Amino acid sequence: MKRKAEPIDIPFLLLRLAPSSSIPIRSTMSKRAHTTELGSIACEELGELGAGKEGWLVDNPSLLCALDTHSLALANRSVIVVLGWAEPDSTRLKIRPELSPISAEFVTAIEWLVFDEIRVVVAGTSSGSLLFFSLAGDLIHKQMVYPARIIRLRVRGTKRDLSHETSSEEVCVVMPGIVARFDGSDIQNKLHQWFQETQSQFWDPNPRKRSSDDFGRSYGKLPYQLWSVSKYGTCADAAITGIMPPPLMEIQSNEHYYCGITVGEDAVISAFRLSEDKNRSLVGAILSKVVPATFSTIASLSKMIWRSDQTSPRKSDEKPQPFARASPLTCLKDFPRKGEKLTLSPSGTLAAITDSLGRILLLDTQALVIVRLWKGYRDASCLFMEMLAKKDTAASGSSYYEPTKSDYCLCLAIHAPRKGIVEIWQMRTGPRLRSFQCAKGSKLLQPTYRFGSSIASTYVPLEVFLLNGDSGQISVLNRTLN
Repeated sequence: MKRKAEPIDIPFLLLRLAPSSSIPIRSTMSKRAHTTELGSIACEELGELGAGKEGWLVDNPSLLCALDTHSLALANRSVIVVLGWAEPDSTRLKIRPELSPISAEFVTAIEWLVFDEIRVVVAGTSSGSLLFFSLAGDLIHKQMVYPARIIRLRVRGTKRDLSHETSSEEVCVVMPGIVARFDGSDIQNKLHQWFQETQSQFWDPNPRKRSSDDFGRSYGKLPYQLWSVSKYGTCADAAITGIMPPPLMEIQSNEHYYCGITVGEDAVISAFRLSEDKNRSLVGAILSKVVPATFSTIASLSKMIWRSDQTSPRKSDEKPQPFARASPLTCLKDFPRKGEKLTLSPSGTLAAITDSLGRILLLDTQALVIVRLWKGYRDASCLFMEMLAKKDTAASGSSYYEPTKSDYCLCLAIHAPRKGIVEIWQMRTGPRLRSFQCAKGSKLLQPTYRFGSSIASTYVPLEVFLLNGDSGQISVLNRTLN
């Protein structure tokens, strides 16, 4: 007769036969989740950008990324791909800008501009031009800022509240040794004008087609300020941190002064006071009124005498806008240390700066003092975020409780790709709140600032997203500690 097999308790057998062995036993406790998956960006359109190869998202220095709330824009030297990641059937768009083959022009920066009802993609080129595109791929506006490579497009703003007496919304264009500032309201008016004209032409049976060179003429140039910040050498990155008070010994006026921070090779950190006017002295004010009028009169007389039939200069031959005054405030030189990247907090009062020695400097942009230092973070990237660090709020059992702005604390998310980890530190001198492993080929991203957004009933905190280029998954860093 066959003997009936007896059931065996495997865990008990392992413990009885090898009580001192190191055989791992899977725990029934779930692993703590530090991120929440939101969707995937995997699609055929990304093949032209190099997708499919391991590390394609982070190994290519020419690949640019910009994140919106539910959309992602990626660009290489000549192609811009816009896609949504929230829904599988989201619209996908591929834009091929008209770039100059003579100067070997290519795309060097990309960013979203988001207003209440308008969303556009703006690209900066190696020739110093800004290209505004609609989500249908139409070129809205083209403008040359300065004949130099655009390194970075920075969109930020501060709303008027108890901590800020005035509101300021801007687009900052960073070039080597040069900073330009566009006011957000000017850009919004220009976009409204274009969209209104586009809707009116929709019913026109014979719409007029325009070339790319006509866009700047038909709608006019966007006004902007331009400063040279190359006093301490060219900069690798820069930012306008906000409005600052004027110097005590200068003429008081209603004009604004801005604080500009730069990082670069010669000086790790430099600070400038940026003036809206080219000159503040009385003599300069008189000359600024008299000289243009005199020159205009002389030019008119010369045309009458010589009967000049010269045509108006082409847009490409226009001279760049003159620089406004940038007064140096201070700088930090520490050879061989070089400043690499700069990240601003939402209020602009703090800046996280990475350098070539693997350190991260936390700068108080108002006092111009370094308040914190991290070491051992080579090739790191930083983004500010807000977390529910208060235990009583984070652990609240009420499902109807809506956290307010005071419940959140400002933190700094640090991605160290060489270590393969993401760390979150509480500002300014708080502890490390979280540290977790991330996949190789991942990148930290943050949605762009939304211009003129109305005050919502619930506070929307500053979030940071993690994009895994190899798998295509995009996740958001959880805001609670538990």
